[in-house]
Amino acid sequence: MPRVVVRNFACSLDGFGAGLQQSQSEPFGKNAFQIMNWFLPTRTFKSMVGGEGGSTGLDDSYAAKAFEGVGASIMGRNMFSPLRGPWANEDWKGWWGDNPPFKHPVFVLTHHPRAALEFKNGTSFHFVNGSPEQVLEQAQAVAGDKDVKVNGGVSTVRAFWKARLLDELHLVMAPVFVGEGERLLGGLGVEEDYQMAGFEASEAAVHYRIAKKR
Repeated sequence: MPRVVVRNFACSLDGFGAGLQQSQSEPFGKNAFQIMNWFLPTRTFKSMVGGEGGSTGLDDSYAAKAFEGVGASIMGRNMFSPLRGPWANEDWKGWWGDNPPFKHPVFVLTHHPRAALEFKNGTSFHFVNGSPEQVLEQAQAVAGDKDVKVNGGVSTVRAFWKARLLDELHLVMAPVFVGEGERLLGGLGVEEDYQMAGFEASEAAVHYRIAKKR
């Protein structure tokens, strides 16, 4: 049965999934890119950026499963772009250049309409406005019998989690402190509806698996 999943979502020991002052040079915000230190040495990341080699341990095993069985995904506008307000510059096509890693339709939450972007590798970005339930319905319609992945950022994951639309979450706790920014955990009110499904630790992070109770 298709699921709604979060995978490889990293946060710091003090609970932040992003820092303040996101910009083109600092897409995670101030002092927050370090939450991805577990991911950068992996073979999966190296291959994504056209490199070779990389680690093949636990972290890479999780990284490689990011889009496994996923037919569509959802992200907030902040994850797609540092730009705010109306799309004054439609030359911006995302942080990933001409070869985004998704290879399926991606629904970008925004209050400002924009024409869809299509890439040769199968990725497409569709700019939509609506509630989590409405956007999920659109994503599931194109995903078919595959999963829908909620990519982020923090506010988007929180909105879908608070609405109890997520079936599974893979959260990566990085052993670093961000200090201030967007906090992922706390205040969701979903504690009675979700349970720990397991965890594994590497030298670089702890991988937590959380599942919705059936």
